[in-house]
Amino acid sequence: MTDETTNAVELATELTMAWLSNPNTRTSAEDVPAFLRSMHDAVIGLSTAPAAAAAEEAAPEFTAAVTARKSLANPDVIISMIDGKPYKTLTRHLSTNGMTPAEYRARYGLKADYPMTAPSYSAIRRDMAKKIGLGRKPGQKAPVKAAAPTSVPKRGRPPKEAEPA
Repeated sequence: MTDETTNAVELATELTMAWLSNPNTRTSAEDVPAFLRSMHDAVIGLSTAPAAAAAEEAAPEFTAAVTARKSLANPDVIISMIDGKPYKTLTRHLSTNGMTPAEYRARYGLKADYPMTAPSYSAIRRDMAKKIGLGRKPGQKAPVKAAAPTSVPKRGRPPKEAEPA
């Protein structure tokens, strides 16, 4: 017998003796071997359970609601692989589901550069940030854009022309 088996037998024997020494335990002599056997099985099961349970828990497979290609098909939204709903940004949606972007990418086998924001939403935010001056070094002036040509409206009156001064 190995040391692990001997320790399991000794522990099961001690537990059985403790159970029998309890004055509230009422049993016959014929039930003791069956109880000792069940205690031994329980001790063996407890000593080997963490490895087996870890193997079972490590293998949950998640099926995506949509494919990665379909998720990025529309530039205005990103479709979540968790529930199949469209979002402009996935970060808040992921945090409500208890996940980080890295965990989301790992769960569905996505590349590290898989976006968490819709491209059009990113462009709008980028333009807004440039307009208010984010990203410039201190003291640097914003580039001056040429005046946009006035467009002719498709309906209604034409725009008023500036009067010469």
